Amino acid sequence: MAVLTTEFDAALRNIEPSDDDIDNAPGAHKDVRRVLKAEDTLDSYKINPVLIGSYKRSVSILRVKDVDVFCRLEALPEDVAPEDLLAHFEQVLVDEYGKDRVKKQARSVQVSFPEFDGLYVDAVPARPAGDVWEIPERESNEWQETNPEKLTSLSSAMNDTHGDLYVPTVKLLRQTRRTLLDKRPGGLFVELALYNACDRELVNGKNHAEFYASSLEGAAVLIAEHASGDHMPDPTMPGNTVKIRATDAQLQTAKEQFEAAAIKARDAYVTKDRCAAAKAFRELLGGNDDHEYVFPMPEDCNQDGTKKASATPIVAGDRTVPAGDRRYG
Repeated sequence: MAVLTTEFDAALRNIEPSDDDIDNAPGAHKDVRRVLKAEDTLDSYKINPVLIGSYKRSVSILRVKDVDVFCRLEALPEDVAPEDLLAHFEQVLVDEYGKDRVKKQARSVQVSFPEFDGLYVDAVPARPAGDVWEIPERESNEWQETNPEKLTSLSSAMNDTHGDLYVPTVKLLRQTRRTLLDKRPGGLFVELALYNACDRELVNGKNHAEFYASSLEGAAVLIAEHASGDHMPDPTMPGNTVKIRATDAQLQTAKEQFEAAAIKARDAYVTKDRCAAAKAFRELLGGNDDHEYVFPMPEDCNQDGTKKASATPIVAGDRTVPAGDRRYG
């Protein structure tokens, strides 16, 4: 089996958010939160913002370009329409940051932070709806149920269940999606596919390589079902299914790409040729702004996936080591 522990550890380091992102994201979030909480009308609605999204769940990968602030309005009057509320958020933020940095979107208001290398914050207004929340629905003046905070707790619990392999593998699958797909479906869809696959006990493994290969297989099953019209469950709201903005063609492409990736990863894991396996894993994980490839080749392997012809070194993790020549000194 090609475990390649050192190389997977390096790949995970290479897709981590930068130190600047780690510093800037919470600062931008806190600044937007401060502005919204200080406004009189929103204060009367008992605004209680909280960080959500991939950054909150610790599954962001290089680089962090957006931070989601879930603005819970615990005393919002029932007659306040989504469009009016978004317009009010927009005005509050324009008053603080200026028109050039604020953009009203379908269900949120975006604030850019050019001083933080293009980072932006999405402020999402939400009102209580029983055990869940409602946010503005796209392309209508209605409300849509959501429960993003639940996904944070579910993700943490699933990580505990799988011995701290789940969260790192979410990052690896998000990186794989960037390599395989041009745009949609996005990283959250792939993350939910993995969560559902784990929930159905389709995923197992005792190390990063095995768990990654199994996760691709499990996610591919859920993606294929969704593409065929059997939409995957929304784990945050039992009885609901996942809704995404992706065309049938995009879903079909995702299905085909992830099925092929699953086969490639499994073949890489079970082979005895660790150099060929490393080459396959690096092709699946691709690169990012900082690295041509995030998955490094082992020291005893050439870049083309063949073994170096020089004297065989002892490599960490090898089951056997070459015999010595009995000479000392």
